[in-house]
Amino acid sequence: MSRHRFLLPVLLLLLSVAGDALAREMATDPDRLLPVELATVGVDASSGTPIALLRNPESDEVVPIVIGTDQARAILLAMHEVPLSRPQTHDLIIDLLERLDARLERVIVDGLENGTYLGWLEVRVAGETEPRRIDTRPSDGLALAVRSGAAIHVAPEILEAEVPFDYTPPGQDEVVTALGITVVEAREDLREALQLPDAPGVLVSRARGRAAASGLRNGALILEVNGQSPTTPMDFLTAVSATADADEVHIRYWLDGETHTLTLPTDVPEFEESDDALAV
Repeated sequence: MSRHRFLLPVLLLLLSVAGDALAREMATDPDRLLPVELATVGVDASSGTPIALLRNPESDEVVPIVIGTDQARAILLAMHEVPLSRPQTHDLIIDLLERLDARLERVIVDGLENGTYLGWLEVRVAGETEPRRIDTRPSDGLALAVRSGAAIHVAPEILEAEVPFDYTPPGQDEVVTALGITVVEAREDLREALQLPDAPGVLVSRARGRAAASGLRNGALILEVNGQSPTTPMDFLTAVSATADADEVHIRYWLDGETHTLTLPTDVPEFEESDDALAV
């Protein structure tokens, strides 16, 4: 047995123990889980609690999940693609899985008990027919998903729960992802550096999946989403979410001196491992 083959079971065991995986059953039927997209993180203004916002493509809802402060920071670092001199905990886990020929395939939020969200990691190990399931805090799972491109599936009860929240961005550098498109504010310094037109819009910092395949890339300025002109990243998310009943989103954007149009389905995009993450 190779050294990597020996280390992989050890890593999976450590992850299981850390998440108390040996003591819990799935809180819902796996067939009922629904795909969602991690849109952004911020703070609930009324409580000061960090929250992650999940876009539910089956409705016009954006659903909050309470997360920890450290996990919120980890998610933001990954969404902004901030270069770090040393790997953080979530980066280390992804690196370990990759080096040991395993892959995080799916993050699950399967229940809510006594105010605590429950979650699982599904890890695909090379040579095994079924993924291994490891108990986790959903906030850690989301921090891993944004780094790996793993799918995020949530129990219907989580999406249907009426959880009031007053979203506040985590600072001036707000970042939002929807339809595989990550956008940031088109600040004056970025407009000048990229020679963007003097028009309302949000700046693309990363495009993946169908959006990237259709020609959208970092440095583009999104001018309209179904006729609406977003001026902030949250405007972009609101415009995308409001089109759920239409099944399609029509985007007009500026790139390299020309205006383009793009039509995307509203469902959660799937990413290939070869998808590049390009940052502004």
